[in-house]
Amino acid sequence: MEIRPIEEKDFAALVALFQEFAHFEKTPEKMVNSVGRMEAEKELLTGFVAENDEQQIVAYVTYFFTYHTWSGKCIYMEDLYVTQSYRKKGLGGQLLNKVKEIGIKEGCHKLRWQVSNWNTNAQEFYKSIGAEIDDVEWNCDLKLD
Repeated sequence: MEIRPIEEKDFAALVALFQEFAHFEKTPEKMVNSVGRMEAEKELLTGFVAENDEQQIVAYVTYFFTYHTWSGKCIYMEDLYVTQSYRKKGLGGQLLNKVKEIGIKEGCHKLRWQVSNWNTNAQEFYKSIGAEIDDVEWNCDLKLD
């Protein structure tokens, strides 16, 4: 596997994986992103992809920096997704570690992300690396367009 930063040439493959992830999350109707939107907003897209030997993208992770009033500068992992046939092979951990390394290098105090309440496999993985999972907060989305 090669893990490398996301490039513009990856957008079409990523949109397909975003759709796959939305289906996995049981909310396909929420995935409204497109290659055109990604091209227009590319300066905001930071992350890594994992390619197999055939140079197919089989996993990705995206992140951004944020400021949390209670803890200061943080890095937020927006998505971590590994296609079904590549799960449980350490790839998710490698991608998460890339984001963790960037957070440490950039002086972040915390790495934060979300996990679905039904995704017990992911929850167990996150707990095994020392993540604390709480049930205090809920997602709030307000559409602006």
